[in-house]
Amino acid sequence: MPRPPDTLARMGTPTARVTGLLLAGGAGRRFGGPKALASTDGDPWVVSSTRTLLDGGCGDVLVVTGAEAGQVEQRLADAFGGDPRVRATSCGTWEQGMGESLRAGLMSLVSRGRTVPLVAVVHLVDLPDVGSDVVRRLLASGARPSALARAAYQGVAGHPVLLGQEHWQDVLTGARGDQGARAYLRRARPELVECGDLAQGTDVDRPEEQR
Repeated sequence: MPRPPDTLARMGTPTARVTGLLLAGGAGRRFGGPKALASTDGDPWVVSSTRTLLDGGCGDVLVVTGAEAGQVEQRLADAFGGDPRVRATSCGTWEQGMGESLRAGLMSLVSRGRTVPLVAVVHLVDLPDVGSDVVRRLLASGARPSALARAAYQGVAGHPVLLGQEHWQDVLTGARGDQGARAYLRRARPELVECGDLAQGTDVDRPEEQR
């Protein structure tokens, strides 16, 4: 059963060693172009989604790019300048599916050595109505290496996903092509944190679905 909404209004400071992992590599063929470059109120989704993760309590954000990587990374540079909390890594195999982007992102985090984050908050760039309040509520469920939780909307599991370090190897084993963490999450049964009062959590596949 989904965990009921908590009463936490805000987290005071970013959570130490929690990294937001934003998957923003898709070509958006049905959408008509990379969703990372789509905008709401003038902000590209890659920028607003990065802010969502930072404002929600992530200490830093790693953005995985793919299609039109140069343009996407330029939008990040324009918005965040030299902010050391925001980094990007390009996935060379992004065309094979989202599992490749997830794998590239986790491998990049693993390579940080002593500064490997304890928790990754995995988020998708095409969820523009998911705000920082969703991320805060998810982190309030417990940001620790064993953590495994995901936002739910009216009882339906969605994103972001709170992925403690202890689960990364199992996720990496299955993250290939179009296969991301879905199979592992189905087996491991993460805690569901109900966020339907905060957002719809529905991915936008076509331009006409934008609000």
